[in-house]
Amino acid sequence: MAVSPFASRSPSLTVSSPNAALRLRAAAAQNASGPVATAKSVYSADRELTEQLNDDVRQKYVKDKRLGEGTYAIVYLGYLRDNPSSYVAIKKIKVNAEYKDGLTMDAIREVKYLQELSHPNVIALHDVFSSKDQNLNLVLEFLPRGDLEMLIKDTAIHYGAADVKAWMGMLARGVWFCHENFVLHRDIKPNNLLIASDGEVKLADFGLARSFADPYLNMTHQVITRWYRPPELLYGARQYSGAVDVWSMGMVFAELLLRIPFVAGNTDVDQITKICEAFGTPTEENWPGVTELPNYIPPDNNHLIPLQGREFFLRQFPTAGPVGADLLMSMCALDPRKRSTAVQALRHAWWTIEPRPTKNEDLPQKSGAKKMGEDLGRRGGEIDDGMFKNAARQLDFGAMK
Repeated sequence: MAVSPFASRSPSLTVSSPNAALRLRAAAAQNASGPVATAKSVYSADRELTEQLNDDVRQKYVKDKRLGEGTYAIVYLGYLRDNPSSYVAIKKIKVNAEYKDGLTMDAIREVKYLQELSHPNVIALHDVFSSKDQNLNLVLEFLPRGDLEMLIKDTAIHYGAADVKAWMGMLARGVWFCHENFVLHRDIKPNNLLIASDGEVKLADFGLARSFADPYLNMTHQVITRWYRPPELLYGARQYSGAVDVWSMGMVFAELLLRIPFVAGNTDVDQITKICEAFGTPTEENWPGVTELPNYIPPDNNHLIPLQGREFFLRQFPTAGPVGADLLMSMCALDPRKRSTAVQALRHAWWTIEPRPTKNEDLPQKSGAKKMGEDLGRRGGEIDDGMFKNAARQLDFGAMK
C-alpha cells in the first residue's frame, strides 16, 4: 500500500507510540472551548505532527554539490547525515504555478509508482519531503555509472553477446515486476535505464507510468519516445496493454546489438514507414482489426511488404544467435496480441544457453555521476521525440544480405 508522499518509508521515522496522534488530539480538545475550537485544535495538532515528520525526514539528509539542473528540477548529490559515506540523489522538483498545488502530473506519478514498486531493477525512492520553499524533494538511490545509452554510444567501450544478455535480463525483470503490479512504464529506452555502482540496471523515470486501465477505458497514445513507440500507438490506439512496453524492450535489445537505433523516424509518419520497411506492412490478414485504428493509413497495394520471418532477424542480428533472434522476433510482433509478454520473454530459452550472462562486476562500465544529474534534472515523463532530430539513419533493408 502506498504511503503519504510526505511520510518516510523508513521504519526509524515511525511514530514511537501508536496512540501519539490520539494523545495530541485529546490534549487539544481538552483545552478547546466548543466544537469549532476543538476542530481547529485537532487540525492544528495534526498539522504540527505532519510538519514534524516532514522535518525529521529532511534532517536525515545533507545536500552536497549540484549534479544537474533543468527547467523543472535540480538534482543534488546527498548523503545521510549520520553516515556520510551513504550517498543519495536528491531531486528537488520546482513549484510550478501553472499546475494545481504547484506540481505536475509527472511528479505525482513518479512519487506514486516509485512508492509502490520495490525491486532490484527499479530505481529506489528512499524518501520524499517538502522544503521550506514548498518544493518537493525526492530522495532517490544514487546511480553513479550513467545509463545504457552512454555505453551504446561510447565506441571505446566494447561489449559482446553475454553483456547484452545480462543487461536485457535486468530490463526484462524490471518490466515484469512493473506489469505484475499492474503498472505500465510507457517510456522504456536506453536513456531511462540507469546503472548502479554494482552494475545493476535500474528502470527510471516513471513520469509517464500509469496503472493498467479498465479494458473499456481510453488511454492516451501520446506516450513512449518515438523510436521506441509500438505501431499500435502510432496508429492511435487508445486501449492497450503491457505489450507496448515489450515492444520498447525489443527496440532496446536491437539497439544494444546494432549500437544504433534500429528504426529511427523523424516524424510519426516516418516512424511507421520505417517500421513497415523493417517488419512488414500491417494488414487485416496479419493483424486483425488494425484497419479500425483511428490513425491507420491504408498502404499502397503495389508496395505491400510481407512480414519478415526468422531469416531476416538472423541476418540482421547475427550477434544474438538463432535463439536470441527468435526472442527479439517475438518482442517485435506487429500485432500486440501476438507479442510476447514480459513473463514469456523471461521464460525464453535464450537465457539458459551459452554464452551465460556476464556477472555484474565484470560488465563494461563508464563513470557517469554527472550524467545521472543531467538526466534527473529534466522534467520527468517527457517524450523526447526531438532529441536526435536529423540524426536518424535511413536503413536500406532491401539491400541487407
